[in-house]
Amino acid sequence: QVQLVETGGGLVQPGGSLRLSCTGSGFAGANRAIGWFRRAPGKEREGVACINSGDRTSYYLRSGMGRFTISRDSAKNTVYLQMNNLTPEDTAIYYCATRSFLCSGDVPAYTRWGQGTQVTVSS
Repeated sequence: QVQLVETGGGLVQPGGSLRLSCTGSGFAGANRAIGWFRRAPGKEREGVACINSGDRTSYYLRSGMGRFTISRDSAKNTVYLQMNNLTPEDTAIYYCATRSFLCSGDVPAYTRWGQGTQVTVSS
């Protein structure tokens, strides 16, 4: 059974950094794209970044450009989202999700989701 578990969320001050982890089980990570999404309070879920089966990366969040970096450790079947210079507008539940091979920024394109991890940016 395909499972994804996100960790690394928490409370951070503005300007701080967090690294989120998404660890998968029940599938061969080499054949899967892993995407990060977020849902801020009162808003719809939106795409943040994705890494495909060939480790090509895609970024969907304009406000995250230059601040967020996605990467993969295949040996650990884990995908990371490094977030720097965080602002209160980054407060959201962050989810990872998986689909076959290629990336997409669309929520319905993903077949399996993790439970999410809360990120709160506040002083």
